[in-house]
Amino acid sequence: MLPLPLAGAFDYHLTVPLRRGLIVTAPIGPRQSLGVVWGAAAGGVEEARLKQAIPLRGEPILPTGLCDFIDWVAQYTLSLPGMVLAMALRSRQAFEPETARIAYIRGEGAPKKMTPPRERVLDIAAHGLARSVPQLAEEANVTPAVVRGLIDCGALAAVDLPEFDPFPVPDADYARVVLNTEQDLAAHVLKGAVKGRRFGVSLLDGITGSGKTETYFEAVAEALRQGRQSLILLPEIALTVQFLDRFAARFGVRPAEWHSDLSQRERRRVYRAVMRGEARVVVGARSALFLPFHDLGLVIVDEEHEQAYKQEDGAIYHARDMAVVRARFEKCPVVLASATPSLESYVNAKNGRYAHLRLTRRHGAAVLPEVRLIDMREDRGDPGTFLSPTLRGALATTIEAGEQAMLFLNRRGYAPLTLCGACGHKLVCRQCSAWLVEHRYRKRLVCHHCGYETALPTECPECHAQGTLTACGPGVERVMEEFKLIFPDARVAIASSDTMGGPAEMQAAIRAMMKREIDVLIGTQIVAKGHHFPQLTLVGVVDADLGGSDGDLRARERTFQLLHQVSGRAGRAEKPGLVLMQTRNPKDAVMQALIAADRDAFYDQETKYRQAAHAPPFGRLAAIILSGHDGDKVQEAGRILAKTVPAARSVKVWGPTPAFYSLLRGQTRERLLVQAEKSVDIQAYLRAWLRLSEIPKQVRLVVDVDPVSFF
Repeated sequence: MLPLPLAGAFDYHLTVPLRRGLIVTAPIGPRQSLGVVWGAAAGGVEEARLKQAIPLRGEPILPTGLCDFIDWVAQYTLSLPGMVLAMALRSRQAFEPETARIAYIRGEGAPKKMTPPRERVLDIAAHGLARSVPQLAEEANVTPAVVRGLIDCGALAAVDLPEFDPFPVPDADYARVVLNTEQDLAAHVLKGAVKGRRFGVSLLDGITGSGKTETYFEAVAEALRQGRQSLILLPEIALTVQFLDRFAARFGVRPAEWHSDLSQRERRRVYRAVMRGEARVVVGARSALFLPFHDLGLVIVDEEHEQAYKQEDGAIYHARDMAVVRARFEKCPVVLASATPSLESYVNAKNGRYAHLRLTRRHGAAVLPEVRLIDMREDRGDPGTFLSPTLRGALATTIEAGEQAMLFLNRRGYAPLTLCGACGHKLVCRQCSAWLVEHRYRKRLVCHHCGYETALPTECPECHAQGTLTACGPGVERVMEEFKLIFPDARVAIASSDTMGGPAEMQAAIRAMMKREIDVLIGTQIVAKGHHFPQLTLVGVVDADLGGSDGDLRARERTFQLLHQVSGRAGRAEKPGLVLMQTRNPKDAVMQALIAADRDAFYDQETKYRQAAHAPPFGRLAAIILSGHDGDKVQEAGRILAKTVPAARSVKVWGPTPAFYSLLRGQTRERLLVQAEKSVDIQAYLRAWLRLSEIPKQVRLVVDVDPVSFF
């Protein structure tokens, strides 16, 4: 199998005994590619025509469980197997020969003249731990020239070290925490599953601030005692900041990290350590599922409800669901943790398919915050303002008390729409059917889908009227502008993917909040989950209705989850919390469930809706997305698919119809949706259908099994 967009494995001649998972180099056309021995050849190719595959030095092997997992993912998602394999070979440099590092210890020679700086260097080197020239210079507080002089005279001797320092092993008993009764019972179940070395799924369902992390850390500790590896998945890199600190406080060292922000060198280090079993705990994004674990004993999916776990391009998969499958192949337990589980996991737990472990109270003295609704139809401020008088008053009280507040609005930029007051023209991306978002701090209009941006125009591009362009609706930048006018002396910061240049800047903002250097944090969904700020007592939701009408079956569920999570940031320590939600629809079921703190009633109602509609988790869905630069060809492909739909009981096909974003990155898009009963093998149906259809070459066809968005 080659890590290329190819439909299957190819026959090669192998010079060593066949072992599934053996990594080789193999010629493909004019070039060499990494490849993995997948099994015995299918035959039918003459011996003389077979090219030779050469094992890499050291003959590294992908674990059999990972190979089986790759096969399963390709089959389930209808992805090309080579594309799935490519996700498991993300660090090709990891298979290259290691480069030794040169370090120095105390040698037998001595300098002709001893000086205090030289003496400090030799004292440090005498401790026996080999150090590089920069390390010795830094620890002794001398220049590198002093160290090199000692090397030249033989007072320091060179030794070869491995390319990377080994990952320190976390200590299972480094700083054990005292759990409450609920936590202890849940931890006992999880530890038993790890000890039993058996597959099983547990839903760790705890309210915000109930100590879910400390609870599943006990399962990680048990895996460490068993000498096995653990994988902890997080939905966002931004969540790792406080998480890594909490992990180090519990286990004495930080875990290995795996995410897209790592350098190639660090990827190589982590990949090798995982493959050899040296990295005992890995914290990573969804791609960490495809790492070659030597002995995986536990998988944890934190914030399992998060949409960020869905991979939307390339091989399309949902990391939460695939984590369950990976654990099954590894014969180890998997823990799904959330305060607002996905409806799929909630139903599986209610039906007994998953173990349901509940944490119903906050840890320590903290209690759940009070949630109140602000009816914006009655409690309005001046025209053009977005913070109600009630929310302004609460902010003033909080700031005067020396406490912290958070304002939440899930809209980046200054305004989501710019239109001409003279002719009504809306400024739209030239490559997408989406509005351009104004970013006033940068003086740019930006498309949040394709990245296109342009300067703010001085006149309407349609009617050429001057000074008629108007910003409509608020983004976080506009809320910041209004806040500063009301509270000019307050210390305020924005947290969104636009204002934070990367994980380092997000970490800096979080640490500033922890040190109480910020009074009010204004942010999008990246501040809504996973963060613990003891002095944060007020959360204001600027527009609680935003996202409630996305036009898909999960819109209400996602709105509830997001608002519930952001509410959970308030009152996580001794001081009580207050959540104020601005809405124009206070009678909505989502709003009523939030103020009543009755999550299960809302979930049970959603369950009935889904069941009546035969929608997931009570039915199956798959989307087919057609795209291309030639709109006529895309529409033609849609008609071809519609004509060749196989007749099947318990299956309905909707479409073709223009996608929600009918133009995206310059390509026309159409969608078809397949709905089937739970018992239907939807993958077999799709394969049979697609074999009947000849799609124009200019059109790209993508299959999304179990879609979570409908754009």
